Amino acid sequence: MKFVDETVIHVQAGNGGNGGLSFRREKYIPLGGPDGGDGGDGGNIYLIADENLNTLVDFRNSRSFKAQRGQDGMGKDRTGKKGDDTFIKIPLGTIVKDAQTKEIIGDLTKHNQQLLVAKGGSHGLGNARFKSSTNRAPRKTTSGEHGDVRDLHIELKLLADVGLLGLPNVGKSSLIRALSSATPKVADYHFTTLYPSLGVVYIAPHKSFVIADIPGLIEGAAQGAGLGIQFLKHLSRTRLLLHMIELAPANFENDVSKDYFSILNEIKKYSEELGSKDRWLVFTKTDLLPEDECKVIIDKCVKELNWEGPVFSVSSINKSGTEELSNGIYHYLFELNSEQEKRQ
Repeated sequence: MKFVDETVIHVQAGNGGNGGLSFRREKYIPLGGPDGGDGGDGGNIYLIADENLNTLVDFRNSRSFKAQRGQDGMGKDRTGKKGDDTFIKIPLGTIVKDAQTKEIIGDLTKHNQQLLVAKGGSHGLGNARFKSSTNRAPRKTTSGEHGDVRDLHIELKLLADVGLLGLPNVGKSSLIRALSSATPKVADYHFTTLYPSLGVVYIAPHKSFVIADIPGLIEGAAQGAGLGIQFLKHLSRTRLLLHMIELAPANFENDVSKDYFSILNEIKKYSEELGSKDRWLVFTKTDLLPEDECKVIIDKCVKELNWEGPVFSVSSINKSGTEELSNGIYHYLFELNSEQEKRQ
């Protein structure tokens, strides 16, 4: 499935029904008087968040939505039926803006959360409403109001607790496969990941977190090089970033600290907020080297980077270190949630 995370749609709420113009026409009731009923309100348009969706691809072909018009008022004081509302399903984590004013209308982050984006027009009044002691046979009615019409810019930012950072082919997709049931593409060449993917990591019943993978970053990404920069927004909601470094001989012939700081600079260019998020170092592909050699290289790298935060080493092939990493992440997130609850 093609991954689409940004689009513009056109919405038009239903117009209100017109008021009815009618007079009683019944046998033995002369001069029955006005009995035109009110029209019905126009239908509204709502966006509704659906946790089963993870892309905006459904809007490639359908970008215009219209709610039903309210029914006109009828004789015998019958009110017109209200127009049916229109509900448009979108993924969790979608930000909705007015395409013209850029005003943020809403941010849908919970399953079945609804957002009114276009209100239907109010109903018109029938001539029975204008009857008075001095006007026994009014022919006055009012028309229903027009419903809202607007263009909406909708942008998806995936909801994930943890985001993966790193150069292409450092093992991000392999790690998601090892930790969760997600199956992103894995291959021995750069940029196998072409769009973001999510995986749910289950620690125990009712204990889980969501991890997000984006295409690898390269130097100059902020200026458009590579693929990852256009998907960095999907890491903006995460609470923890895992900065992944490939633990392989070929990689360490190069300057690891240079690669590390180039990635860090790119995310800071994109967003200072993203660059200041909590990060952990994760060394990957430990199965390619003996254990003692891995430790020597990791210690050297940590010293070069002046790193003081948590450090993990994993192998996605034999799942070495993955349980320790996933448990560490869960406990970190649990403590964050506990602190937030105390502040509230």
